[in-house]
Amino acid sequence: MTDSTAATTDLDVRLEKHRTELTGYCYRMLGSSFEAEDAVQDTLVRAWRSYDKFEGRSSLRSWLYRIATNVCLDMLTAGNKRARPMDLSESTPLAQAALSPRPDHTWLEPMPDNRMLPTVEDPAEAAVAKETVRLAFMAALQQLPPKQRAVLILREVLAWRASEVAELLDTSVASVNSALQRARATLAEREEHGADAAVSDPLDEEQQKLLDRYVKAFEGYDMTALTALLHEDAIMTMPPFDLWLTGHDDITGFMTTLGSACEGSRLVPVQVNGLPGFAQYKPDPEKGGHSPWAVQVLEISDGRLTGFHFFLDTQRWFPLFGLPLHLEAEADEVKEGV
Repeated sequence: MTDSTAATTDLDVRLEKHRTELTGYCYRMLGSSFEAEDAVQDTLVRAWRSYDKFEGRSSLRSWLYRIATNVCLDMLTAGNKRARPMDLSESTPLAQAALSPRPDHTWLEPMPDNRMLPTVEDPAEAAVAKETVRLAFMAALQQLPPKQRAVLILREVLAWRASEVAELLDTSVASVNSALQRARATLAEREEHGADAAVSDPLDEEQQKLLDRYVKAFEGYDMTALTALLHEDAIMTMPPFDLWLTGHDDITGFMTTLGSACEGSRLVPVQVNGLPGFAQYKPDPEKGGHSPWAVQVLEISDGRLTGFHFFLDTQRWFPLFGLPLHLEAEADEVKEGV
């Protein structure tokens, strides 16, 4: 191996070490799992091509975050804000329920934990990382102007000093502090609308029992058992459809009418957006066995399910989670997606 080849290989390894944390940063900035991965790839390519200009006045990590921030800000110039269904319209009563899709770029997207949350030894740091990719927090981030979003993530999530953020954004410390104050105020207003999930990390015994009961109720399509697990104000969403339902009566009513084809489904556990989730496979009448239907993300608070969100674009989501696109009829279990 020549010296130049060895140097190139070494640089590739050094850059690749930052991929997961950069993906988490870009995902928080963009609200899209696929755009985040594209942004990180662009970041690493730009870094590789311009490494000879890197003078080492900052750490390699800081330099990569500067590039990633610029990539994300460029991608956000169109002003698109990704959202959840409840950010765009009022809840629909079951009697008026209709499945109306909106374009993919409308929606906040799910993301597997292992693609965006690097392994850290500090439990408090790990908890903050998970809390700040949960759907409610992500939806709130999307309401911030892009630079405020970057400041909040760098300061509050990644714990950068104001001076470091100012250097990265080519601005003053006073400007950074002002942007952070405005971002905090916006998020504080958002906290009044829909409680975020209160999930232990790892799940405590009661939460695990709740999930076990949920799997049994859902796979058995037992609406009485499911109702007992849902908070009275629980929310159900189904992107790309803009329909969302509130309350266990409308949710279970939907599942036995428009959603009745989900009876007989199988659930495979996944870790998604810092929350418990499942890959849902529903019966396939043509091929037999079960075919992908949704990635479910569950929100838990006070011993009940307060939200469950079905992301239905399975041709995109299941490969992202490393999940098979078919379960054979005789298979009772499938390895958790990694």
